[in-house]
Amino acid sequence: MSDMESRIVRLEETVAHQAKTIEELSDQLAEQWKAVEQTRAKLDQLTERFLSLEEQSREANPVTRPPHY
Repeated sequence: MSDMESRIVRLEETVAHQAKTIEELSDQLAEQWKAVEQTRAKLDQLTERFLSLEEQSREANPVTRPPHY
């Protein structure tokens, strides 16, 4: 094998390795994005629940001044 052929083989191996790495990183990014979206949805649910409970507690116990003020 000539020097030029061995260089081409090494370059092809490098490109193949990089393509595999890019594919793996893309898959990991997709999984992380899914986890972020699930976390965001859960945070939205918890925020809504907190605001609802906060509103209910205000209605149940209105804030008033004590009689001695």
